[in-house]
Amino acid sequence: MLTAPNNQRRAAAPVERRRHQRMKVVLLGRYMLPNRMEYPCQTTDISPGGLHVTAPAKPATGDRVIIYLEHLGRIEGHAVRNTPDGFAMTITATSRKREKFTAQLTWLANRDELGLPEDRRHERVVPRNPRCVVTLEDGTEHSVRVIDFSLSGAAFASDHQFTMGAPVRLGNTAAKIVRRFDGGYAAEFRMPLSADLLDENLEL
Repeated sequence: MLTAPNNQRRAAAPVERRRHQRMKVVLLGRYMLPNRMEYPCQTTDISPGGLHVTAPAKPATGDRVIIYLEHLGRIEGHAVRNTPDGFAMTITATSRKREKFTAQLTWLANRDELGLPEDRRHERVVPRNPRCVVTLEDGTEHSVRVIDFSLSGAAFASDHQFTMGAPVRLGNTAAKIVRRFDGGYAAEFRMPLSADLLDENLEL
């Protein structure tokens, strides 16, 4: 769960140092500003020392930002500048956490290029109640069994032939069909789920 910063005063504007190489890693997530408002976001590039996100609400320079990204978890830092589509921020972390973060980033950056399987050991949740209904654009409903889900999407079992890229509603959550596998499909949510909702009792 994202927790609000204790100190709401704006910190001195940090200086963004490009000591680390930025990697083109696209991840969905949510972030919280000092006003305690939470918003969805998507990264465009990340380094062990900072990141840039596409985001609807922009912080002031120096504001503390808490962000939760799929695969990487909770990250804290300070806004350093705004961009036309979002903002850039530094990352505050211990040396040990930064080393782990660097290894995760390298794996994520190379995953698509090397054809590596997606590591979902920590990000996926198996629902306590797997029963769900997928609704198509024309209102047609199909009962499915949710296999697991994350902040950004879900896998479900179904005998129905869904069309790739088709917009659907998985329960009450807007999504689209992005992949087919033996016995089912993967759907990507239109907007990432809030991190504090991600547990086995969630019903989509």
